[in-house]
Amino acid sequence: MRRPFRPSLCSLVFVLGSVAAVHAYAQAPAASRSERVAALLPEIDKMYTDLAGKEHLPGLVYGVVLDGKLVHARALGLADVERKIPATSSSEFRIASMTKSFVAMAALKLRDDGKLRLDDPVANYLPELRRIQLPTTDSPALTIRQLMTMTTGLPEDNPWGDRQMALPSARIEQLIGAGLSFSNAPGHTFEYSNLGYILLGKVVSKVSGMRFQDYVTREILRPLGMNNTRWEYTQASPGKLALGYRWDRDHWELEPILPDGDGAAMGGLITTMDDFARYVAFHLDAWPARSEPDRGPLRRATLREMQLPQVFAGLGARATLSDGKTPNPNVSFYSYGLVWSRDSRQVVSSGHSGGLPGFGSQYRFAPDHGVGVFAFTNLRYGPVYGPTAKALAILVERADLGPRPVAVSPILATRHTQVAQLLQSWDASLGSAIAAENLFLDRSREDWIAHAREKLEPIGKITSVGPIKAENGLRGSFPLHGERGTVNVAFTLTPEREPKVQEITLTPVKQ
Repeated sequence: MRRPFRPSLCSLVFVLGSVAAVHAYAQAPAASRSERVAALLPEIDKMYTDLAGKEHLPGLVYGVVLDGKLVHARALGLADVERKIPATSSSEFRIASMTKSFVAMAALKLRDDGKLRLDDPVANYLPELRRIQLPTTDSPALTIRQLMTMTTGLPEDNPWGDRQMALPSARIEQLIGAGLSFSNAPGHTFEYSNLGYILLGKVVSKVSGMRFQDYVTREILRPLGMNNTRWEYTQASPGKLALGYRWDRDHWELEPILPDGDGAAMGGLITTMDDFARYVAFHLDAWPARSEPDRGPLRRATLREMQLPQVFAGLGARATLSDGKTPNPNVSFYSYGLVWSRDSRQVVSSGHSGGLPGFGSQYRFAPDHGVGVFAFTNLRYGPVYGPTAKALAILVERADLGPRPVAVSPILATRHTQVAQLLQSWDASLGSAIAAENLFLDRSREDWIAHAREKLEPIGKITSVGPIKAENGLRGSFPLHGERGTVNVAFTLTPEREPKVQEITLTPVKQ
């Protein structure tokens, strides 16, 4: 994600007008969306400013990405307390577990290139795993997909995992060779595992023939223009590295800097606000599905696959809207290095948090709405998580961005005109041309005429047919406006080569 009936000249004008109206809506000036976002930014700025003061954040940077651009960027406080170096959009922050999506992306790229399969046993690539005793005799083999979705059965390992980042490959092999403990059978349930992503990094290294850090840098970071994103803190640009701190007895204490290592797939990436905005924009650009050429470094279809839900992670039964009062429960799943959620208003968001000694980070984006928010701080597990999710919710709920409109397919546009005419005329030849075989079996033609009369007579003579709103390529709805009211018409087409009308629903619009 063909017609025997010939529409009249009036119908053709109507179709062209409808398509033009939808196209104009889809191409609405970005300034109008930007202005609505801009009106909410003072509230978001105040929220982050208050957070920085309340939580004693040494430095904080955050940004808003809208329609592929970093439209708002702010930096507060200090990247280096001792030298009083301010945090800026070019300060280099370690983003901890936000790294995981980059490593998952690397595995998907290798899959797309035919180098591995997600359901391959991990032991095919890491022989040291062949000696591991799984928790039950009926446990399935550990797979790459389980590493990516955190369904390995390995236990939740924060904060132990945070201290394994600098491990060399040989030490990781020794750790595995000595045996592992499992909390569940593999493939059974989601449980957050840093060790699982350390193993995924080793798989990427083995398959690519280079350190996973080098593969991610060459195949993902540089093609995206993330030229100030790196793994080793000693390579940071002079004066740009954000040092990590903890708040202890009314002052900041410097945290030891964790060096890069073969365990860094779980959280070692260092980046800037300007660079990371490119990454968020890349994820947002995967939607909607379309026919234009892929620009890479991954196919849009692969990015969409990466974001989609894979394994149930939690139910937020008491979640609310951004006002903190109105109920808005949500469900969350773990994807491939991302957390996916859908709320009661059908708003989908994706992203990931990060936390290490000295750092806290979060990013969330709403792919249907074309907007994302991210934040980095240099405080130990700095609590930017909730505020960043709230900032995105404020924009989605109150900036009237709306889901990005689905393009109207040519067949949907054609059937739009024909359904509108059929409801008014019940022309036998038109009905025969566009109706699926079930339409007049589920309800006879005579019953359809009576049903349509019952729904349409209250609104009087039809004065105009409104533009179609596509739900997808074969489903849509449009208003029929009458002298005394409006009826909404929804219809669905069949999966045949020449899609026919299989269902029509008429719903009066309350005035």
